[in-house]
Formats: sequence, structure tokens, C-alpha cells
Amino acid sequence: MNKPVANPNAPAYAAIACGGTGGHLFPGVAVGRELRRRGCDVTLLVSSKEIDRQAVAGAGDMHVVALPGTGFGIAQLPGFVRGFCQSYRVAGRLFQQRPPQFVLAMGGFTAAPPVLAGRRAGAQTFLHEANSIPGRANRWLARITDAAFVYFAQAGEKLPSGRFEVTGMPVRDELLRLPSAVAARRALGLKTDGPVLLVMGGSQGARSINELTVAILPQLLEAMPQLQFIHLTGSSDLEKIQAAYAVRQCPAVVRPFLTEMELALGAADAAVSRAGASSLAEFAACQLPALLIPYPTAADNHQYHNAQAFAQTGAARVLEQHTLSSGLLAAEILALLGNVEQRSAMRRALAAWHWPQAAANIADRMLRGPAAAASHARSAAPHSSKLGALNV
Repeated sequence: MNKPVANPNAPAYAAIACGGTGGHLFPGVAVGRELRRRGCDVTLLVSSKEIDRQAVAGAGDMHVVALPGTGFGIAQLPGFVRGFCQSYRVAGRLFQQRPPQFVLAMGGFTAAPPVLAGRRAGAQTFLHEANSIPGRANRWLARITDAAFVYFAQAGEKLPSGRFEVTGMPVRDELLRLPSAVAARRALGLKTDGPVLLVMGGSQGARSINELTVAILPQLLEAMPQLQFIHLTGSSDLEKIQAAYAVRQCPAVVRPFLTEMELALGAADAAVSRAGASSLAEFAACQLPALLIPYPTAADNHQYHNAQAFAQTGAARVLEQHTLSSGLLAAEILALLGNVEQRSAMRRALAAWHWPQAAANIADRMLRGPAAAASHARSAAPHSSKLGALNV
């Protein structure tokens, strides 16, 4: 097959591999939007999961391509290898039609095939590591990409290449223009007065958090009769959780997933959540105090380290699942909702974790080329001072 001839007048073209979870998708979409504002053409490479289809519904004029593939695991190894090869072929054919100048991987093994295909097509390749402990895929990709961008300074120090810059964590544009609490509550059908608790387990829900919350509903409502809830359950537990709130006849918005997260984050006074990096960055953007329950079986226990980094600066409280009882969770929720001063202090600490220019930082480095990003690696430490003490 003849190699396409590049059109010197065509816009710059970037491919962003960001499929699999909301923590990869939403930051990838944010960077894509920033590149579009700078006149670049952008293709989002996602997975075939339902979460991906919902998340890219607002991708606007970015091209979206779903890649085959599955997560990495010993039990799923044959399927992973098959999906990896299929994704590489799909990305390769796409890049043959139009070679990208840039390929950005937002993490996860689904991002590896497009990086390999991009390198073969002559693209500059980059990765973004959202978590405090780099994932296996990014640790491997860091050896072959031109530069890496990180949210937690300590993550860059654990990448083998040494080419990294602390750029912050991109968040959805909507979270940079947060509605007022009154407007957000009205949009969700909640009362405008009374405390609101957001309960979520990341983009795919968390059964243990769902079950604990249902167990403590009587205690919470006895202590705070005006308490309202926004509960994002994931798809598996939706009907059971809806029924639990209906029995108690308390105001609650119960959804499997909410695309308009600016409404949930704008309406809430506090949150109970897992500690994925994207969720933490969104709490920081909205200055929403949270009780964090890290997912205990996350790879390399990275959610625990994410949560501890926030907690050490006073930006969150951490509750470990293996020691967490329903009574302790109820007490922590009531203490946080009842203490205005504590929430104000947490909001001040959260502000230091918010990087409103994160997507612009990444777009700048991509457009300047790999040499600029690599040369900036040694100056990453001053940026980390914005975040306080990050060693965990």
C-alpha cells in the first residue's frame, strides 16, 4: 500500500487513546477539546464499553473510533493478546489513512496499541499518568514515548524514562464553569435548602460503598432529617439502591452514571467516594470535601496512595475499607456535614490540587514537540510545591 502524502496545509492531527474508564476518558476529552481550540484535528480512540459511549456523546467535532480489546490479567491473557493485536491493526489502518503528528496515551493497556501504531507512523508519542503510582502500561510505555505528563509529582519519579512534567490533571470544561448550588439542585430536582451528600464509586460504581450507604440511611436521616442524596450506583446495583431510598422516602437522585457531573458536584456539600485520580481532580476543581474509601484491590494499591496524598495536605479524609464499619462511616459523614469550619479548611486545601490550565499545559507541550517536554522534566519539582508534601 502506498504511503499517504502529507498535505502541508492540513491542520495538525492528534490521536488520543483514552478508553476503558472515566478516569481515562474525561481527561482525554478535555485535552482533545483544548487541541481543537488550537486548530488541531483530533481522534479519540476509546473502547467499546457503554461508559465510553456515554462519555464521548459530548465530544463535539472530534472523531471517535472504538477499538477492540480487553483489560490485562492472567486469566484473560488469551483475550487480552487477541484484543491487543486487533487494536493495533485498527489503529494502524487508521494511521495509514492519515498519519497523526501526535499520539497521546491517557493510561491503561488499551492505550498501548495506538502508541505503537503511532510510532510506526512517525508520530511523536506522549503519555499522561493520572495516579500517584504509575500503572504497568505506563511504566512500559514510558520507555518508548517521547515524554510523560503527570498529576502527582511522585509518579514521574517512578517512571523509568525520567522524561516527565507535572502538568496537573485535566478535567471536563463544564467543571471549570460550575453552576451555583441552588441552580444545580434545581436542575436535579432537589430542594435548594438542606445538606446534600454525593455518593459515588467512580465511573463504574462500587458495591461496597452502595451497601454501606444503604445500611446507614436510618442513622443518617435520624440525625439529619433534611439530608438529601445524589447516589451514582453503577449499572449493577441501580434498582436495589433506588428501592432503598424509596422505602425511606427521602429526597434522592439515584443514577447509574451521570454525564452532567457539574450538577452533582455543584449541588453537593460533601462526598463519599473511591479515590481514582480523575474523581480527586474533579473534587479539587469544585472544592468539594470528601471522605475517600480507596478501592482496596486497585493495581499497586494506587488509590490508597492517591487518597493519602490528598489527606496529607488536609484536602480529604481517608477511610480504609478493610477497617470500615457502618457506624464509623455514618459518624464520619455526620461530622463532616455538621462542621462548616472543617469543610472550609478542606476546600482551601483542595484549591492547591486544582490545575485549571492542565489541558492547556499538555497541549502546549505536545505542540512544542518532545524536546521541549523532555527538557522541562528537571523543572517539575517547583510545580510540585503547589501541592505541598506528596511523599506517602
